[in-house]
Amino acid sequence: MVPKTLSVLLLLVALSAAVVGGQKPVVLGGWRPIKDLNSAEVQDVAQFAVSEHNKQANDKLQYQRVVRGYSQVVAGTNYRLVIAAKDGAVLGKYEAFVWDKPWMQFRNLTSFRKV
Repeated sequence: MVPKTLSVLLLLVALSAAVVGGQKPVVLGGWRPIKDLNSAEVQDVAQFAVSEHNKQANDKLQYQRVVRGYSQVVAGTNYRLVIAAKDGAVLGKYEAFVWDKPWMQFRNLTSFRKV
């Protein structure tokens, strides 16, 4: 019972510190907008998503850029990205969900669809 109580106490202290510091409290497990879509990490995840989709669907999409993105802290990080990619000469937008656990060298494309 003590570890659970301690966990709750630490969570409350962290949330209180965020509020006192003038920050909005973080919604644990919630989706948050990615501020730097051009970061190496986001670019790597997006290119992985297109490459993995191409392997799974026997497709030939060409990655262009990340249009918008959100991340969610879970057992690792979930990424929800809208990616611009070319299908031949036609530019389209695709929504990709990727689950990433870099400390385990694990990355999984959980969903990829045209939007």
